[in-house]
Formats: sequence, structure tokens, C-alpha cells
Amino acid sequence: MASDSVKHIPFHGVSAFSSVTFEIKSFFSAVKPRKTSTFVYAFVITFLVFTVFLAFSPSPITVTPSVSSYILHTVTVSNSSNSSSPTFDSDFTTLRAPAPENLAAVTKNVTFEFPIANVTTSPIAENNTFHFQTDHANMSCPDDNTARDLNKHRARKEPLSEVLAVNSTASPNRKQRRKSSLRKEIESLKNCEFFEGDWVRDDSYPLYKPGSCNLIDEQFNCISNGRPDVEFQKLKWKPKKCTLPRLNGGKLLEMIRGRRLVFVGDSLNRNMWESLVCILKGSVKDESQIFEAHGRHQFRWEAEYSFVFKDYNCTVEFYASPFLVREWEVMDKNGTKKETLRLDLVGKSSEQYRGADILVFNTGHWWTHEKTSKGEDYYQEGRNLYPKLDVDEAFRKALTTWGRWVDKNVNPKKSLVFFRGYSPSHFSGGQWNAGGACDDETEPIKNETYLTPYMLKMQILERVLRGMKAPVTYLNITRLTDYRKDAHPSIYRKQKLSAEESKSPLLYQDCSHWCLPGVPDSWNEILYAELLVKLNQLGGKRRRKP
Repeated sequence: MASDSVKHIPFHGVSAFSSVTFEIKSFFSAVKPRKTSTFVYAFVITFLVFTVFLAFSPSPITVTPSVSSYILHTVTVSNSSNSSSPTFDSDFTTLRAPAPENLAAVTKNVTFEFPIANVTTSPIAENNTFHFQTDHANMSCPDDNTARDLNKHRARKEPLSEVLAVNSTASPNRKQRRKSSLRKEIESLKNCEFFEGDWVRDDSYPLYKPGSCNLIDEQFNCISNGRPDVEFQKLKWKPKKCTLPRLNGGKLLEMIRGRRLVFVGDSLNRNMWESLVCILKGSVKDESQIFEAHGRHQFRWEAEYSFVFKDYNCTVEFYASPFLVREWEVMDKNGTKKETLRLDLVGKSSEQYRGADILVFNTGHWWTHEKTSKGEDYYQEGRNLYPKLDVDEAFRKALTTWGRWVDKNVNPKKSLVFFRGYSPSHFSGGQWNAGGACDDETEPIKNETYLTPYMLKMQILERVLRGMKAPVTYLNITRLTDYRKDAHPSIYRKQKLSAEESKSPLLYQDCSHWCLPGVPDSWNEILYAELLVKLNQLGGKRRRKP
């Protein structure tokens, strides 16, 4: 019985040692002869003292699992300052090491920066200390929130403020302050009227240095094409009743991590798309992780482009669809092909962007061209080719077709839809193909009476949007953009003019599109503010597989 009590005795410091001594005395009192008893007694005491010395010695001795089952260990672990994973608080966290057979199950749920098996003592850490007390009790791990924070690629639903704060490497207190600040910022934007305000000078603009983005198409690269003035780049849009947040490219990339952000429309949406790609590109340290999916370097002639931000597993895409409905061909009476516009079919590329997470549509400028304006033998529904149809009615039919497609194909619980309003042109003395000019404009319009009256087409658009089932956010940039007659490429639309253009360079001007950096950057700042609010309401991220 005495030997059994020694075998299973708990070992907890000095009291345990006294108990052992007493039991051993009782046991050896019956052992004869006396000298032998004394020798054995001394040997056992020496062995126990040596064992205790090994157990509590600070020297880095590896302890096997069989010994660690009975001995108390204190393990100090150092967090590398270079680690990219979120750090624990500096407070001590007491964890109980599991039995070896339970290790696999535990490590699935908690990320450690060292192996639990074959634990060894290590040099004293400068920052964080973890204490492991070894017995067979249940292991008390960091709480669920800490474990989830360590997982950078989680796919659960959570407010945007939580997402952005968790992905930062700040201390817990700073993260909490950031979350609180972001929540207040989002709250202040919810009821903001972004489209009523003024253009104000801000010397911290533009959002990216002119000439720093090699992705800008020559058509929009005014400074590289010789434009001498830069004041137009120093203006930012300021709403009257709220503060429009400066577009933070790094934060926006976190917001769209694992998502597809797609622009669909005409070359004005390409203008906006290139602006956003340049802003985001400037926020990425390793530019080798940014590339066009098809290896393209010119962005004017193809029907689709997709920029991949590999580190964020997201894409920012553009699909050319100037009418949002399908361009078509029919055979006329003479057997020759005739171009028409199918008002009852959306563009072919719709199948490719149907599953996108964020969609930004536009149309407008192509509806002002001569063919569409006349509407003679051009508009088609089914097999019916209209001999003549008013352009505004054709526009309504086309947008209705687009709206029905959105209602049927876009899940509002997973995707956000935006429609950007009409971007005014500023040709003076003629239209784009008749000598219209804007090259002498260096300041925005200051008198509201010179602004263009609100277009009937945009009123039609608003009626269509109100009649849709799916929620669509209307980016009504028409009026704020109309002030900016100073920011078009005008004669600075290309570096090398053709022989014909060189004869009369002032006859060939672009007063429709926008220089970059420039006005589309402000459109994207409004989109950014809308996304801060809308993504927070939408909840969790919709992840794509890498």
C-alpha cells in the first residue's frame, strides 16, 4: 500500500517533497540490515533532489512527453517583429498544454508561432510570454475572436469596420480606435448628399503623381502629351454638408479583397476605370503582383480588360458596352449587311460580368451620335426594325431591357449595382466632329447659369431606376462634372498628330473625355464613399478562390 501511495502521489513543491520523505521513511523502517537501509534511503533522496533540480532548472533541456506529463514547465515564446500575422496582447495568457493525442484537434483551431509537441525552453522573450502548465485538464485557448483574428482569409460575415481594423497590424487599442473612427465616418456618410457642393483647391491633390501611372491611355495622358498647366489637378469635390473621404487605395483594396469590381459602359467608364486602377496601383508595394489578365498594355481597342491585384485576390475590370444593349446586323433588301441596335437584348459581355460583386454601369454619349439621333432604320426589337424611332424612346427601351436583366441576374444580397450619370461635354463653336474646341479653358465654370440644363435622358434613367426591383445606387455626377470645362484633353489627346491633324491641330479636340489625373478621380472618391457605406451594410466578404 505504501508503495502505491508513492507511485501516485501528486508533485506540487515542498509539501509534496515532505510527504514523499515521510512515506519513504515508513517503507524503509522495515528494511534490514540498518546500513543497507541507510544507503538505499540516501540514494533515493539524491535521485529525487536531482530530478527536482532538472525540472526547475532554467537551462534549455528538451523534455520528453513522458516526463512532461508530470512536471511543471514555464515556456517563454518570442513574437518576431517581422511577423505579418496579427500579434497577441502583451498581457500574459495562461494555456494548458493538451495530451499528445489531442494536439491535432487543437492546432486546427488555434494558430501558434511554434510547435506544441516536443516543447523546449527558449530564451526570454522581449514582448510576450505564454505559460504552459502541463496536466491532463482541458486546454484553455485564446477566445474565439482572437483565433478568428489570426485567420486572414476568413469568409464570415462581419461589418466593414471590423474587416479593415482586423487586417491592420496596429495594437489592439489602436485597432479599437480605428474601428470606432471608421464607424463614425461611415455613419456621417449615410445621409450625405454627395452631389451638392463645390470644387475647392487642395494642394495635396492629385491622388497620384502625373506621369507615375504607365497604365493611362495616351488619350487621357494630357501632361505627357504636353499640356503645360496643372492647376486643374489641384481641385477636389467638396460636398456642402459632409466631408468626402480621401480615397485610400490600400483601404479600398482591403474592402474589395476577394471580389470583382466591374465597370461596364462606354469610353467615359473606361476613363473612370483607368483612374481607379492607377489609384490602387499606387497603393501596392510590389507592382509585379499587378497585371492585366491578358497581358495587354493598351486599353482603347479591346472589348474587355481585367486588372488582377494578386495579393488581394481581386480584379478591377472593364467591359465595353456603349449602349448597354446589343449592337446587331441585319441584311437589307439588297443583301448587304446593315448595322442595327437591338433594344431588347443586353450586350453580349453580360454573361462574363453577371457574377461580379460590384458593378458600375453607364451609357450616354453614343446616344448623341448622328445615327442614333436620327433613329432611321436603326433600332430593332425582335425581327421588327423601326423605320424611325425617337432617340429618347429608344433610350428608354434600352434602359428598361438593362433594368430587367439586372433584376433577373443580380443577387442584391451578394452584389452592389451602381449607375454613373451622364458626363457633360464642353465643345465650343461646334461639336466633336465639327470643329468644337475647349483648349483655351483653364478654369472651371463659376456661374451656375452657364451649366447645361438637366438632360431628358437622365430623367428617363431616373424613372427606370425607380421602377426596378433590384436596388441601384445612382451616381449623379452630371451637375458637379459640368463645372469642369477646364479638365478635358482638348488638343493634348495624343503625342504625334497625323499629317492631316498637323495642318489644323485646333480642329481635332477632345472635350468629352477627361485628363488623368483629373475629374474621374473625384467620381471614384464618391464611389469609394458609397462603398464604405454599402459594403458595411452588405456585411461579409464574398470570397473567390485564388
